Amino acid sequence: MRVGGGARPLGPRVRGVGSRAAHAQGELPGAGLSVRGRCQRPSKMAASMCDMFSFCVGAAGPVRGPVEVRFVSSAKGKGLFATRPVQKGETIFVERPLVASQFLWNALYRYRACDHCLRALETAEENAQRLSGRTCGALPHPEQCSIRKELHQLCPHCQVAYCSAECRQAALEQYHRALCLGPSQNDPAHPLNKLQEAWRSVHYPPETASIMLMARMVATVKQAKDKERWIKLFSQFCNKTANEEEEIVHKLLGDKFKGQLELLRRLFTEALYEEQLSRWFTPDGFRSLFALVGTNGQGIGTSSLSQWVHGCDALDLKPQEREQLDAFIDQLYKDIERASGEFLNCEGSGLFVLQSCCNHSCVPNAETSFPENNFLLHVTALEDIKPGEEICISYLDCCQRERSRYSRHKILRENYLFVCSCPKCLAEAEDPSVTSDEEEEEEEEEGEPEDAELEDEMTDV
Repeated sequence: MRVGGGARPLGPRVRGVGSRAAHAQGELPGAGLSVRGRCQRPSKMAASMCDMFSFCVGAAGPVRGPVEVRFVSSAKGKGLFATRPVQKGETIFVERPLVASQFLWNALYRYRACDHCLRALETAEENAQRLSGRTCGALPHPEQCSIRKELHQLCPHCQVAYCSAECRQAALEQYHRALCLGPSQNDPAHPLNKLQEAWRSVHYPPETASIMLMARMVATVKQAKDKERWIKLFSQFCNKTANEEEEIVHKLLGDKFKGQLELLRRLFTEALYEEQLSRWFTPDGFRSLFALVGTNGQGIGTSSLSQWVHGCDALDLKPQEREQLDAFIDQLYKDIERASGEFLNCEGSGLFVLQSCCNHSCVPNAETSFPENNFLLHVTALEDIKPGEEICISYLDCCQRERSRYSRHKILRENYLFVCSCPKCLAEAEDPSVTSDEEEEEEEEEGEPEDAELEDEMTDV
C-alpha cells in the first residue's frame, strides 16, 4: 500500500536508491538537503565556538578537526573553512547530532531502528527478506553483517528498542525520561500519541521532518541541568524571516497548513509545555521552531543490508566467487526494487551544529554520509582542499546537480529559499533559462492521479 499525498518535500529527503552501487557506496542518506548556514541573523544567545565543536567525535573523544567557522556575508551567513591542507578522501570531521529522531511513517512501516542513534536493528538477512518480500535463504558471508542482536535492549517501561545499553542510557539521560510513555504506549488518548498521529495525518512519505525532533528538543531542555546551554545551542541554527518561515511550514504541511499548524501547536503544548521555553509554544514561536527543523534538519539513513554489501565488496575473492556474489547481490536488489521500491533505509533526521555551517555548492568539495550505520555524520573531502578554502556540500543529489542551471535554481529556490552563486552557476549565468528534460518528466509524473502512482513508495511487507 502506498501512503501518498501531503505537502511537497522540504529539507532532507532520505530516499533509498534502487541500485546496489548507490545503496552500498554512501548515497543512502539524503545528505546535505537543508538550508544550513544561510541567512543567519546574530542571536543574543548564540552558541560559543567551543560548543560548536563539542559534538565532533574521534577515537579518543571530542575533536576539533581541521576546520574553523567564519562569518561569510549577510547573504550566506556562516561558513566552514579549512585550517590546513585536506586530502581527497580524508574524513574532515565526524559529528553526532544534538538530537535525532526516526521518521514516524518509517517506524510505523517496521523499519526497525535504535530509538536513539537510528542504527538498524534488523540483521542484513532479515532486512533483505522483509524488503524483497520473500525468503531468500541465508546470505553468504554473514560475518559482514555488523548487527549484534544480543546487545539490543528495551526501555523497561515503554518497550522502545535500543541497539545497546549505552544508547538506552544516553537517551534516558538526555530526553527519554520526559518522553517515556510507560504503560500508555498504545493509548491513543495519550497527548504524545495524539501529537504523533496528528503529524502522520498531515506529513506523508517521502518524509522530510518529524514532530518528534521538536519534542526531543523540548525534552532535552526539560531534563538538562544547564538549560541555558542547550537553549543557546538550539538558537544558533538558521533563523528565517516571518514570510520565509510561513513558506517553509506551507511546504511541510500543504495548503491547509495554517489550521494544521495550530492543531499541532495545541497538541504539542498539551504534551510538552515547559515554562522556560514558553515562547516555543506561542503561535509565532512554534512556527519558528517548525521552520528551524524544516531548514536545518539533516536527513539520516541507516541500513544493515547496505553495510553487508559494502563489506562484501571489500572481500578479496577469486574471480569466479566474485562473479557469483555480485550476481546474487544484483538479483537481490532487483527483487527489492520490485517489492519495496525506493524506500530501503531506516530514515530520520537530526540537528548537527557544525555541519549546519556548511554552505551549498553545485560543485561541492565535500560530502556527508553515515557509514557507521548510525547517526554519526561523516564529512569527507571530494577533492584536495587548501587552507582557507571554504568547505561546501551540496543540497542536491547527483542527478539534480547535472541538470541545467535554471532547473537547479528552481529546486533550490522552491525548497531552500536561496539563489545559488557557486562557481558552476556563475559560469552558466548566460545559459538559456530552460528546464532539464528530467524535471519535465518528473512534473508529468507528479501530474498523474495519486491512485496511478506506483505502490512501491512505501510497502507494508
